[in-house]
Amino acid sequence: MRTWLTQRPSRWSSLVPVIALGAGLLFATSSTTARGTDLRSEATGLPDVIRERTIDNERSGKRVESLRSDVDGLTRDAAPGSTRLQEISRQTSARSQDAGLTPVAGPSLTVSLDDADLAASEVPEGFTVDDIVVHQQDVQGVVNALWRGGAEAMQIMDQRVISTSAVRCVGNTLILQGRVYSPPFTITAIGDPDELRQALDDDPAVDIYRQYVDAVGLGYEVTTEETTQLPAFTGRTRLEYARPMPEGG
Repeated sequence: MRTWLTQRPSRWSSLVPVIALGAGLLFATSSTTARGTDLRSEATGLPDVIRERTIDNERSGKRVESLRSDVDGLTRDAAPGSTRLQEISRQTSARSQDAGLTPVAGPSLTVSLDDADLAASEVPEGFTVDDIVVHQQDVQGVVNALWRGGAEAMQIMDQRVISTSAVRCVGNTLILQGRVYSPPFTITAIGDPDELRQALDDDPAVDIYRQYVDAVGLGYEVTTEETTQLPAFTGRTRLEYARPMPEGG
C-alpha cells in the first residue's frame, strides 16, 4: 500500500456525479427533441473538433503575427516624422519584453514530465491508472515553481507563455492556447539554472510528483543549457478582468 505517499488530487473523481447527472439530462433532452429521429446525420467526435480548433488556432496565430509585423513596419515608417510616434515606439519596445512579446535568449532549465510506461494491468497494487499519468496540477506545479525561482521567460512545449497563460489538461493531453499536446510535456525557463533547480527542489507540489516518480515510474527529467532562445508570445493579450496595483506593490 502507499500510505506514505501524499495524495495527488484529481478533479475527475469529484466531477463524476455532476457529469453523470448532466449526461442523464442531455439524453432526456435529446430524446424529447429528436422524437425518434437523428438530430445529426453526420456526428463529429470530440477528437475531430479538437483537431479542427487546433488548426484554426494555428492559422489565427500566424495571422496575428503577420498583422503585428505590418503594424511595426507602418509605425517605423511613420516614426521619423513624428516625435510622438517615436516616444510611443520606445515605450512599446520597453514594455514588450516585460509582456513576453519579444524573443528572449539566455541560460535555461527544462523540465520534462511523462506518463509512466505501464499498461493498465501492470499498475502496482494500491494504485490506479489515474496515478500513472501526468495531471494538470503537475504541470502547473512546475510552472509556478519556476516563476518563483526567478524565471525571466518560459515556454511550454513549443509555445511561449506569460503570466496570464492558462494550463488545461483533458485526460492525458495538454491544451495550451488552443493547441493540443500529448506527453511528454516540456517546460523551459530562461534564468539562473541553479536558482530554478532549487525552486523545484523546494516546491511542495513538485515534491509530491517526485514521490510518484519513485513509486510508479512517472517521468521526470531536468536538463540545463548555456543558451536557449525562446520565441515571442503570439497569443491573445487582452485582459478580461484586471485591477490596478497599489503604489509600491
